[in-house]
Formats: sequence, structure tokens, C-alpha cells
Amino acid sequence: MGKLDVLSGTGGPWFYLVFRLLVGLLFFMHGWTKFAGEQAPSGLFLAAGIIELAAGAGVFLGLFTRGLALIGAIEMAVAFFMVHVKSGLSGLNPLTNQGEPAVLFFVAFLVLLIYGAQKWSLEQKLLKKELF
Repeated sequence: MGKLDVLSGTGGPWFYLVFRLLVGLLFFMHGWTKFAGEQAPSGLFLAAGIIELAAGAGVFLGLFTRGLALIGAIEMAVAFFMVHVKSGLSGLNPLTNQGEPAVLFFVAFLVLLIYGAQKWSLEQKLLKKELF
């Protein structure tokens, strides 16, 4: 067993906590930028901002993590295909259509959807279990 195997076994829960906290914080900040501009968001941009603020805060706190991760993943898939994919197959490349954050958030939310909040979460503290 290598050193990284030992580290992942004993430190795995801590690494996952850091992962969840960073994804939640970054998604919250992603939504916050939609409201920090001079012009108020409207339409789908407003809906995306609200989802990002709520999902980011919930994931960070470990509150309804799986449900919010599902909503975040759906939003990121919709954002990728509606905003970043412009035309044809060449538009599917996230390196050329500036869709890398959407793809990375999508994958991160899939991980959160599978693993949930784990034990360091507000949901575990309040409800003694994860609801979803």
C-alpha cells in the first residue's frame, strides 16, 4: 500500500469535505457575480443566479446537498448547451466555447450527487440523516 493510499484512507473524508466546501463556495460566488454588476439580471440569467446562490450555499453548508447537486448539474448542462454551444460539433468543445466552468461544475455536482454531504453537514446535525 503506497503513501497516497494511506492518505486517502485516513484523510479521505477530510479531502471530500474540502472538495464540497470549495465547490459550494465557488458556485455561490459564480451566482453572486450575476448580481454584482451594474444591471440587474433578468429572465434565465436571474433564474440561474438564484439557483447558483441557493445551491452553492446549500452545498457549502451540507444542507440538502444531493438535491441541490442535482439541480446544479441540470443547470450546468442547460447552460453548456444553451449558452456555450454555438453551432455544430465544433461548438461542443469546452476549450473553444468557454464552457469549461459549466463542464467542471457539472462533473463536481455528479460527485456530490453520489456521495452526498457526508458527516460534516448541517443536514446531519439537524435531521440526523440525509433526506435525499
